[in-house]
Amino acid sequence: MTDVVAVWTVALSDGIHKVKFEHGTTTGKRVIYVDGKELSRKNWMFKLVGRETFTISGTKAVINIDACSGFAYEYQLEVGGKSLEKFTEQRARTCKVWTPVVDGVGHRIVLEKDSMQIWCDGHVLETAGEFVDDGTETHFDMAGHACYIKAVSSGKRREGIIHSLVIDDVEYPETIE
Repeated sequence: MTDVVAVWTVALSDGIHKVKFEHGTTTGKRVIYVDGKELSRKNWMFKLVGRETFTISGTKAVINIDACSGFAYEYQLEVGGKSLEKFTEQRARTCKVWTPVVDGVGHRIVLEKDSMQIWCDGHVLETAGEFVDDGTETHFDMAGHACYIKAVSSGKRREGIIHSLVIDDVEYPETIE
């Protein structure tokens, strides 16, 4: 019998991770799975509320277990010291994500705007930056395809810089995660 009480999806630069939590309210059992792999197991916990700390690809995560009413419990996931919702909002501001299909194969490309690192399918890529007339281009190779992310000013202070992914001279739209 399974005691799965919560499942969350966490988008990081190296991929989208699935966190599953089992909580046995009669046995006190606590089991954490990330991407189907068991990370932590505690059996016969007498205290049914509390916190479970673990990492997802080097990022600290915490599951908070709180009693609601009677024998009902509430489970919340924190990632990087923030609630999952706040963490997701922050990542939307600091990262750009594209999911192009090239030669029939789907890819996930992430630009971390604060570090200017580019990730492709879970790996950091080597890049070369170049100034062009209307902004900058960060060039990289993906499976033998010439790629770059172009950064240009929107001309509007509120919008800031606009990033575009170009693969083999074809521009791909940004993905909203």
